[in-house]
Amino acid sequence: MMNWSSEGTMARPVKFMFDTEFAAEAKKAAEPKVTLNEHHALLALARQEGYAAGFAAGDAEANAAIARQRAEALKMVGARMNDAAAALHALESRLETEVVDIAVAVASKLTTGLIAREPMAEVRQLVGDCFANLRGVPHLVVRVHDDLLEDARTELTRLAHERGFEGRLVILAEPVIGLGDCRIEWSTGGIVLDREEISLRIAEATERYLAPGRTDSAEGTP
Repeated sequence: MMNWSSEGTMARPVKFMFDTEFAAEAKKAAEPKVTLNEHHALLALARQEGYAAGFAAGDAEANAAIARQRAEALKMVGARMNDAAAALHALESRLETEVVDIAVAVASKLTTGLIAREPMAEVRQLVGDCFANLRGVPHLVVRVHDDLLEDARTELTRLAHERGFEGRLVILAEPVIGLGDCRIEWSTGGIVLDREEISLRIAEATERYLAPGRTDSAEGTP
């Protein structure tokens, strides 16, 4: 195909330079798509994102380590609290046992001292209650320790007159009855004051109360 000029004459052919044309295209293709400033900005952004990702990973790992340490600490605290509770329970049980033992010992000592000082006190109180509640019985028999026979006759006879007891009062000595104890009998019944038996019952009740694994029902057993 011929190239013609505007004047009708044939234009001078232009030589196609392969090296020049393709080199220009290659140079154009090789030119960067972003500017240098944009490149630096992208690098800075990548560094920031990498730093943020690394910081987040490190923070997550640190939080996980803290959580593990906290769990171990709580577990240790729980174990120590259980040990402390067990030790406190053992201490409470020991103190309770000691308090009960002391109370029983003090009561026993006081009772022994009171009997030695005034052996007729409880006998007089018990017989006086019988006079008040058994006015209609025909007779009342009171048995006491041998050493208290004379004192019992004097004090109980006077007490019968004071309380208005009109039945027959019989006072007898019996060697098997303990000092400060008595046995009272009437036509339809009787009552016994036996401190040794009472002490045994108190000791049994105390043992049941302090026994390991006791229950409320066991504590209330007479």
